[in-house]
Amino acid sequence: MRRLVVIDAPSNLGLRPPTEGSVPGCYKLAGALREQRLVQRLGAYEGGVVVPPRYDRGEWREGDGVFNAGAIATYTRKLADRVEHHVRAGDFPVVLGGDCSIQLGASLALRRIGRYGLVVIDGSADFRHPGNSDRIGAAGGEELAIGTGRGQRDLTDLEGLRPYVRDEDVRVLGIRDYDEERAELTELKIMNATVGEIREWGAEELTGAVLRTLEVPVTDGFWVHLDADVLDPSVMPAVDSPDPGGLLPDELASLLRTLVRSERCVGFNLTIYDPDLDPDGSCAALLADLLQEAFARA
Repeated sequence: MRRLVVIDAPSNLGLRPPTEGSVPGCYKLAGALREQRLVQRLGAYEGGVVVPPRYDRGEWREGDGVFNAGAIATYTRKLADRVEHHVRAGDFPVVLGGDCSIQLGASLALRRIGRYGLVVIDGSADFRHPGNSDRIGAAGGEELAIGTGRGQRDLTDLEGLRPYVRDEDVRVLGIRDYDEERAELTELKIMNATVGEIREWGAEELTGAVLRTLEVPVTDGFWVHLDADVLDPSVMPAVDSPDPGGLLPDELASLLRTLVRSERCVGFNLTIYDPDLDPDGSCAALLADLLQEAFARA
């Protein structure tokens, strides 16, 4: 059994500020999950903290590209070093974000090692790029596009390794049925399933079918990226974009359990939950319960 190693990646560099002069609160995610005794409940080892640069958009204006790009590039390399070390050692990193741009650190790490797939469990595809939007700026809503090589080169081609993950090696699960980016994903043959389709097929059955497409020798394994906003805001309001029509906890539990228990899964990250929007800690408790159940020894 591989040992779980919890790594904190408290970067909020990829999100717009909730109000003028403030910073996104998702950098507190790891602390809130640790307060729920997640490390002990997982029986995990301590992987420490990868400290991010300061959040400072400076003189950035709409049309300037991705804000905090230099800081995100620096942090991506730094986080990749930590993830790469543990994957090469045979550990299973459990990375606590942070916003979704932290996923680039995992993708870069795995690209250094070989060819890996990516399962995105997210309420939106985060596939905004210059080819489909004139509102580029927040890497936390663009990380899948960046990771597949779309966007400005100072983020998409770190170390000359563009793309970090190939289109055909990506699976996107849990996007809302009305997601505007879905048509482009389908056109690019990036496998995706909406909340409605997951319910139609059954979460466990659909995820099992997805898993079979990942358990093939063409890749060396896969990583799981979970954005808390995949859950319906009736149970997870503590996110920056609480859109209706999301998954319920039992449905997400089936997805996670099936994926992270696969021997081909090499790591996992959690993003976007904002403790500032969860004064009683109930959302943190829910996430901790879901992760404990997913990683429980079968």
